[in-house]
Amino acid sequence: MSSLYLNLGFGLYFLAMVLYASGLFFAKRSAPIFARSVTICAILSLSFYLGIRWHVAARPPFSDMFESLVVLGWAIAVVSVFIDIKYKNRIIAAGAALMSLLAIGYASLLDKEISPLLPALRSNWLTIHVLTCFIGYAALTVSFVSSAVILCRKKEDRSLDAISYKMTAFGFLFLTLGIISGAVWANSAWGTYWSWDPKEAWSLITWFVYAIYLHVRLRIGWKGKSAAWVSIIGFLAMVFTYFGVNYLLKGLHSYGS
Repeated sequence: MSSLYLNLGFGLYFLAMVLYASGLFFAKRSAPIFARSVTICAILSLSFYLGIRWHVAARPPFSDMFESLVVLGWAIAVVSVFIDIKYKNRIIAAGAALMSLLAIGYASLLDKEISPLLPALRSNWLTIHVLTCFIGYAALTVSFVSSAVILCRKKEDRSLDAISYKMTAFGFLFLTLGIISGAVWANSAWGTYWSWDPKEAWSLITWFVYAIYLHVRLRIGWKGKSAAWVSIIGFLAMVFTYFGVNYLLKGLHSYGS
């Protein structure tokens, strides 16, 4: 199938990042508005691509690394537009645009051939599990961007800290739903809710790190740089769960590579 919409989405993400950056460095008031519009166009382009791929494959486009990266890039952009509209924060929007660009850019290097689903994946739980996980991943990626900016700044920024916390809480909720739906799906596919597969184990590790983040923030009062470091560690655990497990460890989720 044609990759027109995929390539268009990649180009639009790059343009959006440039526009956000120009607004940051050159204080152009119109740049963020144009950047937001371009990002929305990129989201629509990728939506068309995923919809066409879904139609051609006659299955949800979530079965391999290429497809999941496209979904991730799409989801990050959706969250970033929400943050841009609600908080008018150009730095977060620019960082999120960069993360979307990296996801789609890496996806473009992978095999785009449509392959049939493995028997274990032929379930409605596939859509529920993948979407909840990737909504969570997208929110936690935006939280990572916020935390990274917090660590780079000398002065405390309460707005950035609030965005990081809210995105972590939102992402943690969907990460939890993703783990639960994955367990239900695993039981229907393999006859067990939990098998300590490497992906399952690292998902649980990631969940615990973000649970610690919420605990130290709400119960102990950590904010700013202290909380940001925990968020960074959580993001690294999430990245290893997503990439490292697929390429370095063998298990029931190896099909993701």
